Amino acid sequence: MSTTTSENSLKNWSLLVILTLIWGTSFILIKRGLEVFSPGEVGAYRMVAAASLLLPLSLPRIKHLNKTQVKNLLLAGMLGSFIPAFLFPLAQTQLSSSLTGVLNALTPLFVVLVGGAFFNTKITNRNAIGLVIAFVGVVILVAYKESGGWDSLAGINAYALFVIAACICYSFNLHVIKTRFTKLKSIEISSISLLMILPLALIYLFAGTDFSYKLATHPQAWEALGYVTILGMVGTAAGLILFNIMVKSASPFFASLVTYTIPIVAIMWGVLDGEVLLFGHYIGIAAVILGVWVGNKK
Repeated sequence: MSTTTSENSLKNWSLLVILTLIWGTSFILIKRGLEVFSPGEVGAYRMVAAASLLLPLSLPRIKHLNKTQVKNLLLAGMLGSFIPAFLFPLAQTQLSSSLTGVLNALTPLFVVLVGGAFFNTKITNRNAIGLVIAFVGVVILVAYKESGGWDSLAGINAYALFVIAACICYSFNLHVIKTRFTKLKSIEISSISLLMILPLALIYLFAGTDFSYKLATHPQAWEALGYVTILGMVGTAAGLILFNIMVKSASPFFASLVTYTIPIVAIMWGVLDGEVLLFGHYIGIAAVILGVWVGNKK
C-alpha cells in the first residue's frame, strides 16, 4: 500500500470515529430538546443554529454558483438536513434515543438499494458480507427486549417508519453529493446547502410554532435550547462538513458505515440516561463492529 493510500485510509477512519461520537450523541440531545419543545421546533431550530454558524462561509460563496448548482444544493439541504431534522424528533416522541440510534443504522441498506436503482452503482462481495453481518447486529439490538428475551420486530411501533424515511433521505443525499458535486468543495456543499433551507426553517419556527412563547415562559426553555444549539452547530454543521469530506474522499458505502457505529454511542448515552443495556445488546454491538471491519478490510 502506497504512503498516499495509507494516509487517505487513516483520514477516512479518523473521520468515521469522530462522526460516530458526534452523531451518536445527537439522539440524547434531541431527547433533551423534546422535554420542552415540539418535534417541529427541535428540527427547525436545529437547522437555524447550524446554518447560522456557517453564514460567514456560505454567504461569500453563493454568488459564484450557477442555477444548476443552486438547485442541487437545495436538494442536498432538504434530503441531508431539513427533512431528517424533523423526522428524528417526531420518531423520538414514541421511541427511545437508543432505539432511534439503532434504527438509523439501516441507512447503508438503502444506500445499496438506491444506488442500484437510480445511480448504477455496484457493491463488492466483501462489502455485502460486511453489510449483512452488521445488519444482523442491528436486528439483534432491536429484537432483544429488556425482559432478557427475544421478540419479533413487530414490537417496534409505527414511529420507526419516520426513522426509516430519514434513512432513505440520507441514502439519496449520499449519491447526490458523490455524483453532482465533483467541482464543489466540502465546505461549500455543507454551508450553502444549509443556507438554502434556512429561510424555510425560520418561517416555520417563528410563524408556525410557539417557540418564542416557550422561550419567554418555560423555566427550562433556555437549557433545552442549549442542547439543541449544540445539536445544530456540532451535530449538523460540523458533522456535515466532516461527512462531506469523507464522502468525497471515500465511497458512499464507506461513508454510510458511520450509521453502523452510531448506535454504539447512542446506546451508551441511553444507558447513562437510565435506559437498559443487556447481554444481547453487547452481542449486537459486537456484530456491528465486526461487520464494519469485514466490509472494509483490504
